[in-house]
Amino acid sequence: MFGLILAGGSGSRLWPLSRELYPKQLLNIENQESLLQATALRLKDCIPAQNIISMTGVKHFSNVQFQLSSIIENPVVLSEPISKNTAPAIILGTKYIAETSNSDPVIIVVPSDHKIKDSKAFTETVKEGERIANQGYIVTFGIKPSYPETGYGYINTTDQKIENGVKVNKFVEKPNSELAIEYVKNGNYYWNSGIFMFKASVLLEQAKINSPEIYNLLKNFDFTSGKEIPFTEFNKMPNISIDYAIMEKSDKIALVELKSDWNDLGSWKSIYDVSQKDDNGNVKIGHVIDEGSKNSFVYSSSKLVATIGLEDIVLVETEDAILACKADKSQDVKKIYDTLKTQNDETYKVHKTVYRPWGYYTVLGEGKGFLTKMIQVNPGQKLSVQSHNHRSEHWVVLEGTAKVVLEGKEHILSPGHSVDIAVKEIHSLQNPYDEVLKIVEVQKGDLLIEEDIIRYEDMYGRV
Repeated sequence: MFGLILAGGSGSRLWPLSRELYPKQLLNIENQESLLQATALRLKDCIPAQNIISMTGVKHFSNVQFQLSSIIENPVVLSEPISKNTAPAIILGTKYIAETSNSDPVIIVVPSDHKIKDSKAFTETVKEGERIANQGYIVTFGIKPSYPETGYGYINTTDQKIENGVKVNKFVEKPNSELAIEYVKNGNYYWNSGIFMFKASVLLEQAKINSPEIYNLLKNFDFTSGKEIPFTEFNKMPNISIDYAIMEKSDKIALVELKSDWNDLGSWKSIYDVSQKDDNGNVKIGHVIDEGSKNSFVYSSSKLVATIGLEDIVLVETEDAILACKADKSQDVKKIYDTLKTQNDETYKVHKTVYRPWGYYTVLGEGKGFLTKMIQVNPGQKLSVQSHNHRSEHWVVLEGTAKVVLEGKEHILSPGHSVDIAVKEIHSLQNPYDEVLKIVEVQKGDLLIEEDIIRYEDMYGRV
């Protein structure tokens, strides 16, 4: 069996913690590992680590590869040059697996942002699904609804048994409250988990029948000599979900009820639901002091947050934004995210603190013609060999020892020492030592953006 992890998406409903360039699947909300890493660990209980493939967007490629490398040796990560929804991603991922394995394996497709604690029950359900997939069905894993949720799609099943599963009748869009109540009472409706399983040949055949606009483009992608997905060809793909492209049209769909717990962490309320609560039903994460609040979720990332007498409230603080809403309105956070994006407000896109494979940086201050950062480079890591067309940089070492390569010449800098980097000079910041390196970087120029980086060498494959 092979696994395909879908690691794209923006996680807009978990703003302000989740941002476009560092979405929820990369976040460590409760555990030691991120949601992406937890997904990979869960799959490793079912299939060999070398058979786990991930598909992500070009913006998240380096972070996804870096996070998975702590779970899987030399992880295979496919990079979509542009977002085209789940159907092109799943169908292309299937073609890649079929071509590179030179076989017709069963493939399980999983989102990277689900929270599942009971890995044993998950593995048991996967084995049940595998038996049905081997009979030529596309298996979807459904969740028996525990309440009338309006934020999930639903799957309606027939009474026709297939092994330990049932034949699917139809897929249903996210319902209003009245319909959701009716679905829960009916008993033949399940939440759509977005987890699928199939033989490679079956999915490709169903794509040929039900989504020829995608299938006819597959001949333009050849994975026998590499994993690159060319932009010009991928851009021709329709922007469509796997549900619309295949699942709602095919007569080969079976459902297996997921035996494990499951939460897609699609809103702050869903995180509240799965979190440990105090005697007053509150979830408090970070530096939080409360008096008399009930059934509320309060998250602090950097500051002291003091609350008094809140009830059924979500309050999330980050370095540059605060969200406050009624818990039952947390699905509407996406509207705030979309508004910020329309206004080109950077708070939809990045945090003040931005994580990179080598460490992170925090923006300390900015104004006309200048920008100041604190940069941390972890032991054994280094930034790419690069230059800038529009800015100069001044680095001052705060902690640790910096190895700076400037125009081919090495400089070893200890705390208090500094170096100037002129516009267009080729340079690299490195930390080959055992201690964390921290520096202050002052940028000066007429265009101070992350896109003003020309990379010549990079250990994380970003050239």
